Amino acid sequence: MKCHAFRLAALLVTLPLVAAPFAAGAQQPGKTYRVALILATSPVAVMMGRDPAHPYARAFLHEMRDRGYVEGQNLVFARRSLEGKAERGPEVVAELVRGGIDVIVVPVNPIVRDAKRVTTTVPIVMVYGSSPVSEGLVTSLARPGGNVTGLTNDAGPEIEAKRAEMLKAAVPRLSRVAYVGTKADWTSEWGQSTRAAAQVLGLTLFLAEPGPHDYASAFDTIRHEHADALIMASTPHHFTYRQLIAEFARKNRLPSISRYREFVEAGGLMSYGADVLDNYRRAAWYVDKILRGAKPADMPIEQPTKFELVINLKSAKALGVTIPPSVLLRADQVIE
Repeated sequence: MKCHAFRLAALLVTLPLVAAPFAAGAQQPGKTYRVALILATSPVAVMMGRDPAHPYARAFLHEMRDRGYVEGQNLVFARRSLEGKAERGPEVVAELVRGGIDVIVVPVNPIVRDAKRVTTTVPIVMVYGSSPVSEGLVTSLARPGGNVTGLTNDAGPEIEAKRAEMLKAAVPRLSRVAYVGTKADWTSEWGQSTRAAAQVLGLTLFLAEPGPHDYASAFDTIRHEHADALIMASTPHHFTYRQLIAEFARKNRLPSISRYREFVEAGGLMSYGADVLDNYRRAAWYVDKILRGAKPADMPIEQPTKFELVINLKSAKALGVTIPPSVLLRADQVIE
């Protein structure tokens, strides 16, 4: 069955935020709830209005509305964005906490981590956390502990093998493929899954490791080893540099696949991963439960159940790649 769509979200509000206690078991008549959504990169302007242009903000706000929270009536929806400046995370979270926010909804690990450092009491709902237990964000998926709960994008190492299979199906001529990630990614069970799939598919897979703050070493390895495609490891680091990686792939005529649909929107060839729109809708469910009195520490972390394949046909044409109809029919979205 086909799945649906993908992305990250954020926020800004011009209204002042006033402290408010949590609801207890049900919405309290006349009470106004204060919820913040933080976006990593998109401008705040696309988050504004009753029907925001940004699909993630829209999906979240609509789901909140369906659950009885209406902006301007019983909901103050605080929109914030780091606008690509990751170092602003603590500052943005601190401002929200000072204003008395009830719940903070955040997309990915770095912002979750920043929020945890700022507050141990305000509930934090993550939308697209990666390996939250091993990353120290929660104690366990079943009982997170602390003030963080929400959803993870992890669906097990098998999805990594699936990406290799999809890339090979889309571009059958492939033989030498760069796995862009760290040594830790390469040796992890996720990396091992990709390597095992590559062997079955007859691909020569090699590691192209970026530096901590740039991709020069990875790009040098890719050129030196004459790669004819890229598979991006499942790491949040790649999301930040998706534009850089996509431009490199396009310039060097390299088909590529990532877990992030934003990578495809930036010009990469394909993505396959959890349906982020669905995650944002589910995040509203968590917020609703918390506002009614549930404790984040006791709310199990959800793993994804819906996935999406996104293909950029404009990039395929630039790469001289003709995507087989059998692959296009499986796509949830085709960018033309």
